[in-house]
Amino acid sequence: MLEIRSLSKSYGEVKAVKDVSFKVSKPQMIGIIGRSGAGKSTLLRVINRLADASSGEVIFDDKNVLALSGQQKRDWQRDCAMIFQQFNLVPRLDVLSNVIMGRLNGQSLFRSLLKLFNEEERYDALTLLDRFGVSQTALQRAENLSGGQQQRVAICRAMMQSPKLLLADEPIASLDPLNARLAMEALHSINKDDGITVICNLHTLDTARHYCDRIIGMKSGEIVFDGTPRKLTDQQARDIYGAEADEAFEASVTSTSLGNTPIKAAS
Repeated sequence: MLEIRSLSKSYGEVKAVKDVSFKVSKPQMIGIIGRSGAGKSTLLRVINRLADASSGEVIFDDKNVLALSGQQKRDWQRDCAMIFQQFNLVPRLDVLSNVIMGRLNGQSLFRSLLKLFNEEERYDALTLLDRFGVSQTALQRAENLSGGQQQRVAICRAMMQSPKLLLADEPIASLDPLNARLAMEALHSINKDDGITVICNLHTLDTARHYCDRIIGMKSGEIVFDGTPRKLTDQQARDIYGAEADEAFEASVTSTSLGNTPIKAAS
């Protein structure tokens, strides 16, 4: 399904990602952990084609996506949806329009800005907003929402693309514990209920251990651990995080009554 082969990315003399290889053969929830500067974000940006690799391959369904250009590259970025720490919504547009813009690859920007959406697009967007507990915000400007609401709207927008792979770059880093939990539960449900592989950069170790089937640890651009949460010892985790270990071991979103609050119940 997805195979990363000897992937490297350099910025001048700095090697942000060094000869990274791993394979995903079935839908998984994968957490990538590591200290700041470990290469986590660069890895996701290269997979999504937001940054060019220096060498290596990204194979998805027997196709090297790093070789794609033009419309084929845009099609890949539709199939490989990306969620960011800072949400990347259009602040002055209403929530419904922001979500429908997830299908921008298939329609003109002019049509989106004028909100010339058809009934099916509106229905699909509202269904997603309802699924993730933010349907009541549909007509509000994105800039008036809380950070937690904005992140769930961003998740809706990503799902509007009907992705085959979902990447999330530190999606809960700027959220309070409750909204972080809601965002992680949304990503977890996408993996389990929709059968979509989710690769998520996470800083807090306990969050990765709780939500992910597989943890990949990165240090100085290289993979130094790849296995199930049970196989990751505290000592290995401390080696991965280095000076940031104490922060990474702090209480995480999983300490807030896990699984007892439906996503739709909070805003």
